[in-house]
Amino acid sequence: MRILHTSDWHLGQTLHGQDRDFEHACFLDWLLEQLKTRQPDALLIAGDVFDTINPPVKAQERLYNFIVQAHLALPKLTVVMIAGNHDSGARIELPAPLMRSLRTHALGRVLWLDDGSLDAKRLLVPLTDAEGETKAWCLALPFLRPAEVTGGSDGTYMDGIARVHAELIAHAETRRTQGQALIAMSHAHLAGGQVSEDSERNIIVGNAEAQPASLFPPEIAYVALGHLHKPQKVVKQDRIRYSGSPLPLSFAEVDYQHQILDVRLEGEALKTIESVRIPRAVEMMRLGPAPLQDIIEHLHSLPDLDLFNTPDSQLAPWLEVRVTLDAPQPDLRQRLESALEGKSLRLVRIGVHYAGATNSTPDEPSALVALEQLTPQDLFSRAWQDTYGQAPESAVLDDFAQLLEDVTLGEQA
Repeated sequence: MRILHTSDWHLGQTLHGQDRDFEHACFLDWLLEQLKTRQPDALLIAGDVFDTINPPVKAQERLYNFIVQAHLALPKLTVVMIAGNHDSGARIELPAPLMRSLRTHALGRVLWLDDGSLDAKRLLVPLTDAEGETKAWCLALPFLRPAEVTGGSDGTYMDGIARVHAELIAHAETRRTQGQALIAMSHAHLAGGQVSEDSERNIIVGNAEAQPASLFPPEIAYVALGHLHKPQKVVKQDRIRYSGSPLPLSFAEVDYQHQILDVRLEGEALKTIESVRIPRAVEMMRLGPAPLQDIIEHLHSLPDLDLFNTPDSQLAPWLEVRVTLDAPQPDLRQRLESALEGKSLRLVRIGVHYAGATNSTPDEPSALVALEQLTPQDLFSRAWQDTYGQAPESAVLDDFAQLLEDVTLGEQA
């Protein structure tokens, strides 16, 4: 059994207001070629397929066109995708009946039966080889929202998560036969995972802890995770992996080694994992922090190259500049853009630090925090602190998390 593990495509994402459809198209073209070359039995997409719950039409077209092209190229390929915290579970599942004809399974929500037990059958997907024999079972766990995981019980959010995992694993054990592997796919923040600075939306609800890796017992041969954009193992276990996002979603991720994972299993056991680097269609350049004059001199020193009047304009790198100032500079952007004349760089973000600001270090001075770097929980906590002079208690954070969840579900309806 051979699978390709991917996650966090974030189709429809913009970088400080700039469209990134070209980059996503390049990734999907490359991934299609990987499928043709490697001939896997299954492709896993571990959540955050889209960047928002209401993605642009173009982003949806990209996804569904890719699925059709993948099926035409590999008619026996099984595709399994789950909703992430950025996705609408209902939207991910909406075309599911049509996608099943393309051997694609889309799971966005967990449901409960009338007797109060988990509807585990719908979350369990058989993975077949080229001969059509079931060689593994995929336990597909979309992002578990608080309103969904309790199943009407009075337990906590973490209790509900543990229950979902336990019931699904127990059901999988009753379905598999000797020699068939169990593969779990989940969109979650596991304890010990490294989070990027400003592009991963916090999915720890209220005062709850990150989920423990012990939710996935040893009988699960491989755990394909989504949410964290940096490729990594969890608690140093080869079998529990984040594949990471296919392209940097913020300048904090410039140095990430973006990849997909080529996973091979033999019988019930994990055999090998190969990291396959994803070529970067558009480079990202990050300058500073440094004084304005140093930044301008560096820009002037770059070779002149004008891609903007050619068909290759979409290849021009994205640029973030972090400037250290003694006082406000009203014409800051104008001076930077003037230095960029004749250079094929797209200035998309300017970070400013004023000399003498507190909480800074020589290597990484503090900067103004952009609004998009703050989660709703961050904004609520800051407002509460400003109003009452103290941080909100855990019970208040829990209430806010539930209110936010209700609003999010209302937007999806």
